[in-house]
Amino acid sequence: MPRPTGRVLTLLELLQSGGTRTVAELADRLGVEGRTVRRYVNHLIDLDVPVESVRGRYGGYRLAPGYRLPPLMLSDDEALAVLLGLVAGRRAGLTATERTASETASAKIRRVLPRHIARRLDTLLEALAFTDQPGEFDTPDAGVLLTLADAVRHHRPVSIRYTDRDGRRSERTLHAYGIVAHAGRWYVTGQDARIDEDRTFRLDRIADARTLPGSFEAPAGPAPAQRVLSGFATAGYRHEVTLRIHGTVDQIRARLPAGVASLEEDESAAGEDRATERWRHVELRAERLDWLPPVLASLDRPFVIERPDELRDLVTALAARLTSYAAGPDREEPMP
Repeated sequence: MPRPTGRVLTLLELLQSGGTRTVAELADRLGVEGRTVRRYVNHLIDLDVPVESVRGRYGGYRLAPGYRLPPLMLSDDEALAVLLGLVAGRRAGLTATERTASETASAKIRRVLPRHIARRLDTLLEALAFTDQPGEFDTPDAGVLLTLADAVRHHRPVSIRYTDRDGRRSERTLHAYGIVAHAGRWYVTGQDARIDEDRTFRLDRIADARTLPGSFEAPAGPAPAQRVLSGFATAGYRHEVTLRIHGTVDQIRARLPAGVASLEEDESAAGEDRATERWRHVELRAERLDWLPPVLASLDRPFVIERPDELRDLVTALAARLTSYAAGPDREEPMP
């Protein structure tokens, strides 16, 4: 049977997980009566832990908002989740701090863990391998990230200072719809109030963000993640490519994801299953075309190039090279 001190610490851990816990719930988790729960709460209050009593039908106990509790109490599974999250975020470039902050946070967590758990976690991290190289991405300012998140939640306009990919600086008023992590970077999508158009901005290029008075109505339509992917697929690049590909949605998306190409569905096929094979209209924009022929070949589906002619020439050249490779180096070409 756990000692009272152990139950008090368990109560503290339950309250740390957030939200309001009813007396009945806490009593059931601790295996004690309700009056004993109240006595344990008093023990925590005597230790200067700010436990609040919440009245009403759904009342109970909770920790005061914003209170930072020492020591950090993590179970084996929680410690594993936190450390793996830090490692994965650092590898993917999805951190809102410098790389050293992530590393020092991992070191601090290891120091407060029991030795046997720390050894097991270190063993896992040593055995863990990644198929890609760690990203070398700029990280957004944590203050900017939190300010934008608050603006998204409360539908408040925000002023940002932004530097685009050509080095041009501008100040914009943004109605932010959402924050999206994609391909190792953070983005915010919303309406640029000055030009009344939707835009997507990289967070690491935002130097400052300030919440402005007022509010706005979030529009209906695609979710923020879909808006970001559509923005990538229709961004202004050198070449505009139009294709018709015969296949299912999944077959096409396996090689041309939403962040690369837009896939137009015919009105007549709105009710069809995604698994239906048919001709589908595909559009994308690219700065270069040399990567597209191998992608189209890997689809292994019939396709028609509507534009540009340059892409058709590149595909024909690739087909000729593949034919010559298949023939073998020693096979002589037939005489004309």
